[in-house]
Amino acid sequence: MAVERTLSIIKPDAVKKGVIGGALHRLELGGLKIIATKMVHLSTVQAKAFYAVHKERPFYNSLVEFMTTGPVVVSVLEGENAILKNREIMGATDPAKAADGTIRKLYGANIENNAVHGSDGPDTAKQEIAFFFAASEIHG
Repeated sequence: MAVERTLSIIKPDAVKKGVIGGALHRLELGGLKIIATKMVHLSTVQAKAFYAVHKERPFYNSLVEFMTTGPVVVSVLEGENAILKNREIMGATDPAKAADGTIRKLYGANIENNAVHGSDGPDTAKQEIAFFFAASEIHG
């Protein structure tokens, strides 16, 4: 097994609900080490840049709008198969279809307000981590 790094975002809906600690705790219980974390409020320009891969999708504008409604908590996670492990802990994109005990099942309201984001692969993880963190901010 390979030690990997991945990005986690606790989205504005979960921050507003006051479940930052609960979400981070679940990630740690799942065996992921938090090696960098900070709270940021994305500008429209930043949100558009971060989600540019979805630019042609029908949900792009609403996603950008949602991600700028309040602060988010971004974290770099490290561990064995961290990308897959994070995605398992997050649960299915639609909280109604997510497994019991997953972050989205516990804290997500619907497919758009689903509490968290996680990188979907190694290349994406590298890009997403670099979007939010300088190498000097990561302590792993």
